[in-house]
Amino acid sequence: MWLRKNWVYGLLLISILLAVLGVATSNFVFKSGTAGMGIIILLMFQLHQAKMSKDIWMLVAAFLFSIIGDWFLSNMNGEGMMFVKGIALFFLAHVGYLAYALMNGKIKWTLTAMVLIGFLAFFFVMLYPTFTDMVLMVASLIYLLISCFSLGASVGMKANGVVKWSYVFGIILILFSDTIISFKEFMDYHTFDFLITPTYYLAHTCITFSVIKRFESQETPKSVVN
Repeated sequence: MWLRKNWVYGLLLISILLAVLGVATSNFVFKSGTAGMGIIILLMFQLHQAKMSKDIWMLVAAFLFSIIGDWFLSNMNGEGMMFVKGIALFFLAHVGYLAYALMNGKIKWTLTAMVLIGFLAFFFVMLYPTFTDMVLMVASLIYLLISCFSLGASVGMKANGVVKWSYVFGIILILFSDTIISFKEFMDYHTFDFLITPTYYLAHTCITFSVIKRFESQETPKSVVN
């Protein structure tokens, strides 16, 4: 299996290098590098299985929607509808993250409720007064809801420590990055703008790493037998 030759970690390293270039430049090829390399790694896992995993396709779709959504946000030039389209695509990405987690566990409702209460309070107290576009407000609220459910589902995954918590950390980083974006776009607060892209790219890396460790753990028993 190609995983045993550590090729997958070489691809992950390339992903990290693309992330660095994505932060340092405005080149969209580099900016989409972590999600793009994530798709390549996931597809290689699929091709090397006797039976493809349905849940992996959810992550492939999530990364793909993330790339397209990032393109809309990178080219919006102040256009509100471009931002809304970007949010819609990132919503679909979260549907993928949520579906993957639910296929490997169940949602933690208590945690989800706590996160929802916190983010809804943040939304209505700090963000809602800044909205002048109803469509944008509704899109942002729906996106906030799916983000919270994604986190709750990730914590409910049934997997070993590294597999589960690297995935959870990836979802947390997406929420963190999105929160900073909301400060930037809706409240004109720019102190933490420099953290938006690094945390976003790191999120993709963590999610991809989680899948790598999942398949690596599945290979281990075979290696021991051999």
